Amino acid sequence: MSDSTPTQPTNFIRTIIDEHNQSGRFDQRVHTRFPPEPNGYLHIGHAKSICLNFGLAEDYNGICNLRFDDTNPSKEEQEYIDSIIKDVKWLGFDWKENLFYASDYFQQMYEYAEKLIQKGKAYVEDLSAEEIRSYRGTLKEPGKESPSRSRSVEENLDLFRRMRKGEFDDGSKVLRAKIDMSSPNLNMRDPVMYRILHAEHPRTGNAWCIYPMYDWAHGLEDSIERITHSICTLEFEDHRPLYDWFLDQLDVYHPQQIEFARLNLNYTVMSKRKLLKLVQEKYVNGWDDPRMPTLSGLRRRGYSPEAIREFADKIGVAKTNSTVDFALLDHTLREDLNKRAIRMMAVLNPLKVIIDNYPEGQVEEMEAVNNPEDESAGTRKIPFSREIFIEREDFREEANRKWFRLKPGKEVRLKHGYYITCTDVIKDAGGEITELHCTYDPASKGGWTDDGRKVKGTLHWVSAAHAVKAEVRLY
Repeated sequence: MSDSTPTQPTNFIRTIIDEHNQSGRFDQRVHTRFPPEPNGYLHIGHAKSICLNFGLAEDYNGICNLRFDDTNPSKEEQEYIDSIIKDVKWLGFDWKENLFYASDYFQQMYEYAEKLIQKGKAYVEDLSAEEIRSYRGTLKEPGKESPSRSRSVEENLDLFRRMRKGEFDDGSKVLRAKIDMSSPNLNMRDPVMYRILHAEHPRTGNAWCIYPMYDWAHGLEDSIERITHSICTLEFEDHRPLYDWFLDQLDVYHPQQIEFARLNLNYTVMSKRKLLKLVQEKYVNGWDDPRMPTLSGLRRRGYSPEAIREFADKIGVAKTNSTVDFALLDHTLREDLNKRAIRMMAVLNPLKVIIDNYPEGQVEEMEAVNNPEDESAGTRKIPFSREIFIEREDFREEANRKWFRLKPGKEVRLKHGYYITCTDVIKDAGGEITELHCTYDPASKGGWTDDGRKVKGTLHWVSAAHAVKAEVRLY
């Protein structure tokens, strides 16, 4: 790996990595991972983490793993795994052969658990979940030791192996770490490592009936994969001492965990649990509904992966929580599309315009620029005929001098077309305008004239005979 420092804008994570590279702590390796739980679709908040982890690996000539933390079979589905793979690829990242699952390490995690039991650092608990919570204490009061804590190594090992064999019912026993019930950090008060769950796993089937808790699995997965920089969001900062304790007790490879502030967007639901409720209760039409903040929903809504990656770069990486205005995400998309999107004209609420002095049956092809920001995008041909549609809101029968769009007697420019002037307004019996009659200036083809007269209003339009129906989603 090259020891050169990347030229991208620095942040506190890059500073830590640079210090590690200078000291040789990880032999100048940078190996990150993106570790989603396959219990829902990825949303815009995950995009920040994806761009950060894969981006750091890319900038430092390193590796980024895609790893599924599939430790809870009751909430995980293959559909979610497939959608996550699709979304990460769509954003433009490639993990190559580095696709892993927590379930790949179930046997190794189990063996590590037995090792802790043998060292007297873990025990089988008989208390119920409610009793464990009541024994745990509070932020102001220390916890209380469980009666099960004094079991012998031999008894704990026997019970844990019987848990593994499926001899006990769900919830009847758990395996807990034996740390410190008076610790000011509640995560260190004998946390649960394994629970009994007779549920079929998407990858391992019914091979296991005990499953590791996230806090037990998290650090071990990073250690097994020899991750150098385990980048997590701030809510895991208080869990880091626990991960460190597990790795220290097992005397295994030790990554460096670094926490950063997650993305918060105003007016946006960023909880997978709440998004799942929207889907299950049919408030939306699935995870990829364009109203959803999921990456698949944003994709259907018209967002580009380039815009989302640029957005992640713009908001940066910080150590304190903050909320980003959704308008910045929209602005970033507009900037991206403005550079490369092909322009087209569409009319959403059509009002027919008949150009009386234009020859009946004649069709002209007008030349239109595909993208004024990109000359290489070239041009396209647009059909023009005697009858066209304009937006109904682009016409007012009565308007003041500041109205620059169409009104009776006023001349406007049709984009890429001609100058037209409204001469008559046709209404139905209820007073609703049904069509306009106009005249055009044959000398203004393409939307310009040689006489230098100024026309401030420019309207988009479509030829009535050539228009096609389209579904348009407005937000």
